[in-house]
Amino acid sequence: MWGSKKPADAGAEKPATELTAAVRDARIEAAERSAVVVDLRDADVARLELLNEALDPLFKDIPAGVELFDRGVSKGDTPRLWVDVIAHIAMGRDKRQYRFLQDTRYGRAVLAESYDIAEMKQAVTRYVARRLVERERALGDDTPFGEGTMMKRAEQEKRRSHARAFRTFIYGVIVGVGALVAFALLYKPHP
Repeated sequence: MWGSKKPADAGAEKPATELTAAVRDARIEAAERSAVVVDLRDADVARLELLNEALDPLFKDIPAGVELFDRGVSKGDTPRLWVDVIAHIAMGRDKRQYRFLQDTRYGRAVLAESYDIAEMKQAVTRYVARRLVERERALGDDTPFGEGTMMKRAEQEKRRSHARAFRTFIYGVIVGVGALVAFALLYKPHP
């Protein structure tokens, strides 16, 4: 049938062409690079895990009812140690430096950078303390949620109504004086 004939030298290997050899070498290099990338990512995760363990005593001191913080290591393309929803620690470009970052409405802000776990622990401690104070202040507000804003708007509206009333009075005085002057010019007594 079709293709049933075998070439005479079927048992011998074809000599590799330059392109085939180059493709094989490129595949080997890519495999080695991907292995290196995986090793680097694993090293980043290991360093973040060390910092995470160093932060355990800090997070044990947080009161039980406070649910602001959700700490954990994410192992994506860029491994991160999350402190809360908006702040995380990632490794710097040199893979040895810790970078404490916070997402803000204006972009990402660097809160601290250090090669030392103790310094990063201090930076995270300061951040957690600030967040706890913000929470206390928000909960300690005397007015219920939204009531303070409504009171401010009512006060602003009251000031605006006073300003409108004063403006209306001034316009009335100007129109009244103008009407009197016009009446005086138009009305001439007959002798």
